[in-house]
Amino acid sequence: MKAVTMKTMHTATSSHFVPIKCLEDSCGTLAIMRAVWPDNVFRMKAFSRSCCTFTIENPLVQSKDGEKEEKFNPITPSCYKLLISENHSVVKTSSCYEMDTKLLSLLHLPVKDPQDYYSLGDITANGQSLDGRILNVLAAVMSVGEPKYFITSDKRKGQRCEVKLYDETEMSFPIICWDNESIQLAQSWIPRETVIFASDVRVNFDKFRNCMTATVISKTIITTNPETAEANVLFSFIRESAQTGALHDKMEEQSKESINLETIVDVYTVKQLKEKALQSDGKPEPVFGIIYGYISMLDIDDNVSKVIRNRCSVCRFVVNEMSNTCTFCGDISSDSKSTFVSFDILVDLTDHTGTLYSCYLSDCVAEETLGCTVQEFLTLAEDKRTALKWQLLLERSKIYFKITLSPNWRSGLKANILSCKLANPIEASQSLLGKKLQHVAW
Repeated sequence: MKAVTMKTMHTATSSHFVPIKCLEDSCGTLAIMRAVWPDNVFRMKAFSRSCCTFTIENPLVQSKDGEKEEKFNPITPSCYKLLISENHSVVKTSSCYEMDTKLLSLLHLPVKDPQDYYSLGDITANGQSLDGRILNVLAAVMSVGEPKYFITSDKRKGQRCEVKLYDETEMSFPIICWDNESIQLAQSWIPRETVIFASDVRVNFDKFRNCMTATVISKTIITTNPETAEANVLFSFIRESAQTGALHDKMEEQSKESINLETIVDVYTVKQLKEKALQSDGKPEPVFGIIYGYISMLDIDDNVSKVIRNRCSVCRFVVNEMSNTCTFCGDISSDSKSTFVSFDILVDLTDHTGTLYSCYLSDCVAEETLGCTVQEFLTLAEDKRTALKWQLLLERSKIYFKITLSPNWRSGLKANILSCKLANPIEASQSLLGKKLQHVAW
């Protein structure tokens, strides 16, 4: 009989095996436990995201088949695994009174060498040379996305959750969860407070987004808030960034460089864009592209409060207008953070095929489009703001955009403008002619 703690990790199931789990005993020995009960006969619900200790009676101890075992399963130092039979083995959850507190401390120890990891900056810098590699990551949680549900082409249900990570070297790095257990675990993380050590994640170069991404796979084991010297350095960075506003400065700097407009080459009409969105089968992946059109609605001269928002200097979220406080990071002392003003404008984009309503023109992109900063805009009289509006309205422009499906949005599409500048007449005409010829060919 052996008491162990469970290390939270990615689920790897089949029709005859319940999730593989990583266990640690008080001696620090790691083992892999695999249950062999038929599917739907027995469910170890306690093995979800619990911080519990267990007593295992009558497990069968077997030697691991090194390469074969570790191709898809987590790598552990132990050369053994536990095989648990429904008929002969018993797994008991310890009550809070029976719990060995010394075991719980193991939940915060990574299963790999705590110094064996890549910084997010190293992954980004190495780029495609690391494509497909399995490696370890130590990072803080910047944001946790909502789980997205979809139906695959063969009618299977799927889910996806994207988490943005950051460290001293990179302010936004996506890691994607596809299974229920890792998605549930991610929902428990607190942005700008939680640090994770993710062992054996797969990194890939995303050609569509032109950036590196990480994916939780069947080998991955995630340790939340690890108690290591390296993690403590990262915790200190989080606190200092929140107090000094340095996080906001770095985010603003990287936001200008995060999307390389030169990699966006696909040209759409508004009609084609709407059709493409309808054909996406509910997939959450954004669409990047170019529209040669014009701004048909730009309300900047009536009420300034409609186009300017106060944002938190720490997290950049819009603050509550009544209390002027940020509900997202409200636990940080108000003395250590401030607000700043930024553009937040809704515009309509139109071309010869239709109109895309309520597109976001915000922050730095809005300043570049309008040709003035927020502070300069606030000094303009109403007639000057009207004149500025008519400099942009109905002028043929080259508009870079990012669009995501959003059922709650007016058009079902949420569009963010990445760049909006007056179009070269020859370039716009050639593009328009090409679209017409393509339409005839259809």
